Amino acid sequence: MMAKQLAYGRQWSATQLSTVMNNYSLPQIKQRLAFQIVNQRLVCQRCGQVVKEQARLPDGRYYCAACLTFGRLVEGDQLVYVPECNLFESIVEPLTWSGTLTPFQAQAAKQIVAVITKQQRHVLTAVTGAGKTEMLFQGIATALANGQRVCVAAPRVAVCLELYPRLQAAFANTPIMLMHGEQTAPYRYTPLVVCTTHQLFKFYQAFDTVIVDEVDAFPFVNNPQLEMAVKQACKPCCALIYLTATPTVKLRHAINTGDLTGSELPIRFHGHLLPEPHCYPLFTWRRSVKRHQLPSVMRNLLRKCLQEQRLLLFVPQVRDLEAVQQSVVRALPHITVNTVHAGDPNQLDKIAAFRAGCGDVLITTTVLERGVTFKNIAVFVLGAEHVVFTESVLVQIAGRAGRQQEHAANPVYFFYADYTVAIQRACQQIKQQNRKGRRLQSTV
Repeated sequence: MMAKQLAYGRQWSATQLSTVMNNYSLPQIKQRLAFQIVNQRLVCQRCGQVVKEQARLPDGRYYCAACLTFGRLVEGDQLVYVPECNLFESIVEPLTWSGTLTPFQAQAAKQIVAVITKQQRHVLTAVTGAGKTEMLFQGIATALANGQRVCVAAPRVAVCLELYPRLQAAFANTPIMLMHGEQTAPYRYTPLVVCTTHQLFKFYQAFDTVIVDEVDAFPFVNNPQLEMAVKQACKPCCALIYLTATPTVKLRHAINTGDLTGSELPIRFHGHLLPEPHCYPLFTWRRSVKRHQLPSVMRNLLRKCLQEQRLLLFVPQVRDLEAVQQSVVRALPHITVNTVHAGDPNQLDKIAAFRAGCGDVLITTTVLERGVTFKNIAVFVLGAEHVVFTESVLVQIAGRAGRQQEHAANPVYFFYADYTVAIQRACQQIKQQNRKGRRLQSTV
């Protein structure tokens, strides 16, 4: 592709322009004010945040501290962008995926195609393991065949790394760009982009179709900055699709009021229901772990599960990892136990190794609550009473088990010192989804 095409749809601060010009040809440059006064307050036009009084330079000018990571914007600056022109080579049949959808998946996929065709705003609620990604393929193919530019975004790097190879395989003839904060590869102008939601700050009215996966996940949920990034990355006429297994109150309200259309799939792709958690009180689990001992109930269940499955063990905090690891090793010295967390420099390698079948137990924080699939695992949550284990997090964690048809019955266990509202509601939500799933099964 021509170099000048590389900049289409991109956005920079004016101070970044000299650097940008060394890398890109910038045809049709346009500018817009970086700040506007709204209700007598200075508002950043990149992230939508009100500039704080203390965010002030020695010369008296204000700057936006909220989106400083993407280049400093100072009062009086301009945002520079190049309008998207959709100058892509025609892709007659972009979808190379040869798989088949279940009748329920096909119905949801048909709705997605309609949403993209009509450029609507939609929420697809599907239980974990329903096959949301595969249900998107026909819609993405429709958009690409019509010359549209498509973005699939997710809040976390791990989810993007899961999505990217699957989209590469499904759209083998389509150039795809992967973008996230740890990416070192240079930017390429492509019709299909996979990125973290933070990367959308680098775009302005670039995409005809935007799909946001895991919208209930941190850091996207309840984050007006990232919502602004999504909004500005969309063209004025754009299909916007949110994907979730656990819709927020805000999303449910938007569906009920008609601001968003919605569809739901309460059953997994293999036709089985969600695993319902078994709950066990362990009132003194921290005391036991501190002595590098596992409570007997947990130890026995651990030994039983490892006879047929590997284990994904969630703990509340990073500081719990080492003590729990030592406790597990002491209880079962013959097994291989590893740990991983968001700040682990070897995080991606450890996840890849466990996915490849290396190791018996992987002890983790909520970094692996969603967006990852491991074959034949049981799931333990130790300290499920902790505040980090919200209702949606617990539902997502439970959804890591039973994702393959031959292992659909793999168990989930919640161990807690206090039976919290979050635990109760998570169990209720899973039961409710399974009731819907049974009704759907009865229609076959």
